Amino acid sequence: MSQILVVDDEIGIRELLSEILRDEGHDVQLAESATAARMAREAGRPDLVLLDIWMPDSDGITLLKEWADSGQLTMPVIMMSGHGTIDTAVEATKIGAMDFLEKPIALQKLLSAVKRALAKAPAAAVGGLSLAAFARSLPLRDLKKRLEQVADKSRTVMLRSAPGGIVELAARTLHTPGKAWLDLSSEGLPLTLEALQAASGGVLYAEEIGRLNRLQQKNLVFAAARLEKFSMHLVVATALDTEALLAQGWEEAQLTRLFDVWLSSPSLSELRDEIPEIASHLLMQLGEAGETATRRLSTSALNALRQYAWRGGYGELKSVVKSLALSSLEEEIAAEDVTRLLAPVDAVTTGRGAGLSDEVMSLPLREAREVFERLYFEYHQKVEGGNMTRLAERTGLERTHLYRKLRDLGLRAGRKDEEES
Repeated sequence: MSQILVVDDEIGIRELLSEILRDEGHDVQLAESATAARMAREAGRPDLVLLDIWMPDSDGITLLKEWADSGQLTMPVIMMSGHGTIDTAVEATKIGAMDFLEKPIALQKLLSAVKRALAKAPAAAVGGLSLAAFARSLPLRDLKKRLEQVADKSRTVMLRSAPGGIVELAARTLHTPGKAWLDLSSEGLPLTLEALQAASGGVLYAEEIGRLNRLQQKNLVFAAARLEKFSMHLVVATALDTEALLAQGWEEAQLTRLFDVWLSSPSLSELRDEIPEIASHLLMQLGEAGETATRRLSTSALNALRQYAWRGGYGELKSVVKSLALSSLEEEIAAEDVTRLLAPVDAVTTGRGAGLSDEVMSLPLREAREVFERLYFEYHQKVEGGNMTRLAERTGLERTHLYRKLRDLGLRAGRKDEEES
């Protein structure tokens, strides 16, 4: 039996579709608005959604894009409208809708569309979390609007962000599902025209241009000159001033071009009230992608996350949420789980040392290793004072691999002036 969610603000249409689909042997859930549809989607995983476009609180296209941007578009969606246009149908299809039905919907067309949709293999959650997933957050909605407004006129967007920011969350907002996402800090080879051609329509990204090595700086400059040709956006950020960047080898002309248009991006410490929702979305996305078992955060756990300092910013929050999902022994993650995971981190940063809990030690190796690696690298970062050269020697990792590993764990790498001290 298939689970079908019908979303329409007209009670007559909801009841008619429900009756038809139940007669066909399906289990049907009804939602009268986008808000109700969000709650239904978060509570379960329907096999199919019939989604009306015109609704009073939020239109279906916006909701569809929100699901796509948050990694929740893992089920086929059929759009419905009594005032549809070709442009609307094309837009919905680009976002990820499988079909488009005009009202009044003929019975045979409905049944055929439902049959085709249910025969389609479930989609995997794609991409990363973006600002579009937070339609109810005023500061994140505001940043999204400003970002899209700037990006509409400029291929390059510079975000001025203090350490502990949400740069990736912002940059993902300009990323189209299915298009390329290139993290310049992960590139160890020179970019070529062929590589840019393959990435057409995508996003080039660097969380902190002050951490790029000389080759990566050249890659950024090379790509920045060809953004229009390949219909790409470049989203970069820094917490450093021009003088510090010049000292790291950047040329003044390059910085002038990068800083031609810029936005201020808040840190997580400025977004404490948004942290519970961000964490919940990250946890949901991990479950949707099959990276972890399905988990949920208790109210007390969400409050514990809200109170944490998040010096490592969005990357640290991602790492902590994933570690909690992998190490939790219950479906609901409790405040004690958060405290147990984060307390050793605070101990390391204050020089008191850290230990691993019995729960972590009892995990399978792959899951326990991820928790341990984060503690391990935090400890050695503290011992070496953030010096990347000594950290590479201490851990036995090649520098490019070390930068990638620290980023994956949500840890900030040392600056170049620290490396050379």
